[in-house]
Amino acid sequence: MAPSAIDGQGIGRVLPAESFRVSPFWRLAPAGMRRRWRIFRFLDWIARHFPVGGEKRGLLVVRMDGIGDMVLFRAALDHYADAFGVAPSEITVLGCASWREIAPQVFEGYRVVTIDEHRFARRPLYRFLTALKVRRINARAVAVDAFFRRALMADALAYVSAAPEAAMSYPYVSEKTRAEYRYYLSYASRVVDTGAYPDHEIVRHFRFVSAIAGRAIAPQIPRIAWRGEPLPAPLDGSRAYALFNAGANEPGRRWPIESYVALARALRDRGLACVFVGLAPAHADHPEFARLLAEPGIHDWRGKTGLSRLMDLMKSARLVVSNDSGPAHLAIALGRPTVVFVGGGHFGEFVPYPKELTPATARFLSVPLECYHCFWNCTRERERGAAFPCIAQIPMASALAAADELLAPAGARA
Repeated sequence: MAPSAIDGQGIGRVLPAESFRVSPFWRLAPAGMRRRWRIFRFLDWIARHFPVGGEKRGLLVVRMDGIGDMVLFRAALDHYADAFGVAPSEITVLGCASWREIAPQVFEGYRVVTIDEHRFARRPLYRFLTALKVRRINARAVAVDAFFRRALMADALAYVSAAPEAAMSYPYVSEKTRAEYRYYLSYASRVVDTGAYPDHEIVRHFRFVSAIAGRAIAPQIPRIAWRGEPLPAPLDGSRAYALFNAGANEPGRRWPIESYVALARALRDRGLACVFVGLAPAHADHPEFARLLAEPGIHDWRGKTGLSRLMDLMKSARLVVSNDSGPAHLAIALGRPTVVFVGGGHFGEFVPYPKELTPATARFLSVPLECYHCFWNCTRERERGAAFPCIAQIPMASALAAADELLAPAGARA
């Protein structure tokens, strides 16, 4: 089925339950399921029916997504207690190991349980033990609010929780995944349509919680409070610095390193120290980047920080320059002046933010091409490992101009 319209107040509509009903026979032997689902099904079924004593209590919020997605969701979570009728202390956030290190501060006041999402998706024993752990939470309600998600992970975790109330958003469905989503949605008590692709994730999260609450809750700009730890010299406040996140999970989504080198030198000429973070192997064999790292005023912190230390570095940075990745969202949520390079893979779904939700401290740079919304399945010619054309064509001059705007006194910003 296709998602329905959103009401005039921006509240996601709860879809009719009969839309997801299936016969007991189909649920027992569903067609169209992938082999991996059939391998894991029995283990998940055992976990779901594992006896757990005591009264079902609280809300389990499943967040099987990356750092950036977590940031975009965080503000909406503070409305869950009222919407679901539970105390914040009774909400358990089930999250990913990738952001475990910063979870105690980011989700202060909530209980957080994290799992290794990659092992859960691939290793039967780890999956089973994790499923039992989730079942023992014994939640009264479970919420899955993610448009782009993996049914065999997020939806399966909601299933094994055996919560009598299951509120789920209608996901992005392809022909390959239609049967899987239908199977899990058939167990949901409420399915909320949060809009069609490419409505922005922040807006989706607030449509979801608005539908549960039965009233419009206005979307909010991402904000994260971070106490942090002191930094060593020369990053201890004695000199202003720009932070460069030149890496990304996929090489194609990285702004060319030659452009980063030119931008770093230009900003150094403006009096800023330049700090590079991310994975050490990224761009390690590029000769011009290697020369830059040997120059005065350039600091190489790649591979030397955990996520919490990265937050410390971003919090004190005069400027953050980043590819479209989790650290970009963290920097924006910390309120730091941030320049982000945006490609067309799923333009508008995650970045750029809607105009009304973009803080004055953020600049999203892009070069519109007719092939946008390719879901990163780029068909244009490029060298192996090179940036996608929509990323590569963002001019260094545009990045420098955006940086200059953000470095100007607040009253002088455009």
